[in-house]
Amino acid sequence: MRAVVAVLLFVTAAHAGLWGLLQGKQEAPDFRGTLPSVSYAPFEGTAHPDVDNIPSAEKIRADLKKLAPLTRAIRLYSSTGGVELVPPIAAEFGLKVTVGAWIDKNTDRNEREIDAAISLARRNSNVIGVVVGNETIYRGEQKVEDLIELIKRVKKSVNVPVTTGEIWNIWRDNPQLGYSVDFIAAHVLPYWENFTDKQAVDQAVSMFQLLRDQFPGKRIVIAEFGWPSAGYNLRNAEPGPFEQASVLRNFVTRAEAIGMDYNIVEAIDQPWKFFEGGVGPYWGILDAAREPKFAWTGPIVNENYWNLAIIALLVGVLISLPILRLTEPTVMQALMLSTAANGVGAWVSTVFAYWAGHYFVFGSALALTLGLILLVPLVLIAMARIEEIAAIAFGRNPRRLLVQGQSAEPALAGTETFPKVSIHVPAYFEPPEMLKQTLDAVARLDYPNFECVVIINNTPDPEFWQPIQDHCRALGERFKFINAEKVEGFKAGALRIAMDRTAADAEIIGIIDADYVVQPDWLKDLVPVFADPRVGLVQAPQDHRDGERSLMHYIMNGEYAGFFDIGMVQRNEANAIIVHGTMCLIRRAAMDMVGGWAGDTICEDTDLGLAIIEHGWLTHYTNHRYGHGLLPDTYEAFKKQRHRWAYGGFQIVKKHWRRFLPGASRLSPDQRREFALGWLNWLGAESLGVLVAILNLIWVPIVAFADIAIPDKILTLPIIAAFVVSLVHFMALYRLRVPVKWGQMLGAMVAAMSVQWTVSRAVANGLITEHLPFARTSKGGLSRMSIEFQAFWEAVIGTLLLVGAAVLVVTNNYKEVREIYVFAGVLVLESLPFLSAVALAILENSRVNAFSFWRSSAVRTAELIGLRPVAMPTVVGSSQPVTSDIHREAS
Repeated sequence: MRAVVAVLLFVTAAHAGLWGLLQGKQEAPDFRGTLPSVSYAPFEGTAHPDVDNIPSAEKIRADLKKLAPLTRAIRLYSSTGGVELVPPIAAEFGLKVTVGAWIDKNTDRNEREIDAAISLARRNSNVIGVVVGNETIYRGEQKVEDLIELIKRVKKSVNVPVTTGEIWNIWRDNPQLGYSVDFIAAHVLPYWENFTDKQAVDQAVSMFQLLRDQFPGKRIVIAEFGWPSAGYNLRNAEPGPFEQASVLRNFVTRAEAIGMDYNIVEAIDQPWKFFEGGVGPYWGILDAAREPKFAWTGPIVNENYWNLAIIALLVGVLISLPILRLTEPTVMQALMLSTAANGVGAWVSTVFAYWAGHYFVFGSALALTLGLILLVPLVLIAMARIEEIAAIAFGRNPRRLLVQGQSAEPALAGTETFPKVSIHVPAYFEPPEMLKQTLDAVARLDYPNFECVVIINNTPDPEFWQPIQDHCRALGERFKFINAEKVEGFKAGALRIAMDRTAADAEIIGIIDADYVVQPDWLKDLVPVFADPRVGLVQAPQDHRDGERSLMHYIMNGEYAGFFDIGMVQRNEANAIIVHGTMCLIRRAAMDMVGGWAGDTICEDTDLGLAIIEHGWLTHYTNHRYGHGLLPDTYEAFKKQRHRWAYGGFQIVKKHWRRFLPGASRLSPDQRREFALGWLNWLGAESLGVLVAILNLIWVPIVAFADIAIPDKILTLPIIAAFVVSLVHFMALYRLRVPVKWGQMLGAMVAAMSVQWTVSRAVANGLITEHLPFARTSKGGLSRMSIEFQAFWEAVIGTLLLVGAAVLVVTNNYKEVREIYVFAGVLVLESLPFLSAVALAILENSRVNAFSFWRSSAVRTAELIGLRPVAMPTVVGSSQPVTSDIHREAS
C-alpha cells in the first residue's frame, strides 16, 4: 500500500509540475500612460439596449469612476435610450466625450438620434466631437450621399468636429465621404480581417498610413481598434486573454510613438452582444464586473491560473482516493488510474475557467448545463473502462475464477454419494431435432445422480412437442416431459412448473436453454463447488457451435465472447456476476430463500441471480466452455434478443434499486458498485450515446446558421476522448482476454456498436412501460429472414449525422472556426454505431456474408497473382473429348 500511496503522490506532483511548465507568460511593452479614448456603452447584462436595458445615472457614474484613471475621453454610439445621461456625468470626472448618433434604416429614430446628439453637443462643454452613424455604409443601411447630407446637417448645428465611423476600406473606396467630414474616423479590427494577433498592430499602422496618404492634411483617427479576449477563432485570428493584452499593449506603444490618434474598442465587455458571433461580448479592457482583464505593465499572465491548478489537483486527488480501496493494486495499475483521475481534474478546472470567463444568455446557459450533465455519466463510464483496462493489463490475475480441473477435486471425499442435480430445459416452439441434440448431450453427462425436466410451454402444435415426448421416453426414466399450455409469466412461469415436478431430493437445479449441447464433464467439474455451503450459484459461459454459418454469425460469436471472457471474469472477483440462465447451477435452498423464479421481468435468470446475491450467497464463475448453443438465426433475431436483455435489465433496475440503499440488503459496497457501474456502462452508455447524437443533430442548424459553436475543450473533446477510451478498452481487453483473431475482433466491435439504437429503445420502453411480451430468440434455422430492412432508423440517424457534419464543414468554409470542425468530427464518430447496424443489415443479405465467397475469392486472387496455377484443359488427342480432359484435370 505504501507503494500505491507513493504513486498517487508522484502523479499529483507530476500534475502540479505540468501546470507549472504550461503556465503561460508573455512579454509586451509596458504602458504607463492614459489612453486617449475608449468606446463606452453604459449597458450591462444580456438584455438588448433596444428592449429593456436602460442604464441609470448611478450605474453610469460608477462606470465612469472606474474609467477615469484609464482614459482621457470616451466615445459613445447613441444619444438616446439613457446614453444621453453620460456627457454631464463624464464632466464630473473630467472626461471628454465623443457623442454618437446611431443611424440605420429607421427614419424616425434617426431624427431622434440626430436631434439628441446636437442637443448634447450644444449643452455639454466636454463634448469634443459628434460621430453620425457607425458602420452605416458597411451595413448597407444608408447610401453614401444620404449619409453625407446627415453629416452636413449636424455640422451646421454644432461647433465641434463631425464625422462618421466606418471600416477603413469604406473610406478608401468612397473618398467623397472623407471630404465631407472634419476628420476620418476609421475602424481597423484585424481580427475580422483574418490577421493573427502578431500581425494586428502592423495592419493597423499600415491602414493608418494608407489613409494619411489618401487624405493628406486630413486628421486621421483610428476610431476603433481592439482584440477579443474570448470566443472562437476566425481562420487565423485567435481570440484570447493573452492575445488581447499583447495586441493592445503593443498597439498603444506603437501608436504613441508615431503620434496616432486612436480609440480602443471597448471599455467594458458587453454580454448583450452575443449576436456578434462568439467574440461579440469580449472586446472590453474591463470585464462585465468592471474589473481589469489584464495589466498594462509587467509580464502578461493569467491571474487565476494557480486557482485553476488547485481545482485540478484537488479533483484529481479526490477521484484517486478510491484506488486505496482496491484489493492489492499494482504500481502500474495505480499509476494508470491516478493519471486518468488527474486528467478528469484538469477537465473540471477547464470547465470552471470557461464558466467564469464567459457570459451566457438563458439558452446558452441551459445548453451548456445540459451538456455538462450528460457528460458526467460519460466521464464515469470512461473512468470505469480505464479501471477495467488497468485491472486486466496491470492488475493481479483473477483469484476467484474457477479453472477446469481445479474445481473437480472430490468435494465429498470418503463418500460415494453425489448431490442430486435436476436439469431444467424450458422450450417454446423449438425445432425438435435441435432439442433432441440437447437432450442427447444431457444423457451423456458423466455424473451419476441427475434428472432432466423438459417443459414445453404454450406450444400447442404437436409437431413441436410430440417428438420430444417420444424422445424423453426413449432416453429413460431420468427424463421427465411436461407439455404445459396457457402458462403465464414468460419463461419463469414454465420454470416454476418444472420446479413443482422436480425430485424432492434434488439439491441443485441446473438450467440450460433448448439449443445447448453440454459437455459430459459439466456437472462433474462444477457440482463439487457446492461443497462450500455458502455457495448459492455457479455459472458457466455461453458459447456457440454455429459461428461458421456465415460471416455475420462469425462476428456475432466474437461479440458474445467478450462479455464472458472479460466482464464476467472481472465481476466474479467481487462476487457480482450476472446470471444469464443457460449453463447455470443453482442451490435449491438459495432459490427457495429468494422465492424462486419471478415472472415480473423478462430476464428472470438475471433477476433471480441478483436476488440470490442480495441474500448473501456466494456465486462462482468459470470461463471454460461446458456447453455450446446456437446463435440467433438472423440479424433481426440478434437485435430482438439484445432488446429483451436490455429491457429486462432496466426492469431489474426499477425492481431492485431500493435494495442498493445502505442496509437494505446484504450487498457489499463492491457488489453495489459493480452492478451500478455495469448498468451505467451498458444501459446508460448506449442510451446516452443516442441521446447526445440526437441533441447534437438539433444543434447543427444553430451552429451552422446562427453563428454559435460548441465549446470544444469542455464538451466536444471529452466526447472524442471517451470514444478513444472505449476503442482502446475494447481492443486491448479483447487482445488480452478473448482468444479470437484480429478480423473477428474488429467484426465483434462492429456488432457491439450496432445495437446502440436497439438498447436505447429498450431503455426508453422501460421508462414508459412496465411489461413487454417475452420475445423468443429465433434459433435452429426455422425463422425466415424479414423482407424489411433491419436497420432503417439507424440508417436515417446515421445519414443525418453525416449530412450534419457535411453541412457544418461547408458552412464553416469561410470562417474556419476550429470548434465547428471538431463538432463535425464528433458527429461522424457518433454516426459509427448507427452505420454499424446498417453495415450488418446489408452484410446479411449480400454474397459477402457467405464464407464460400471468400474462399473462392482467395482462390481467384491467388490465380491472378500467380501463387496458384490456373487449371487448364490438356489436349491429348483429337479423339478424346475436351470435357473429359476438364473433368480429369478438375479431379
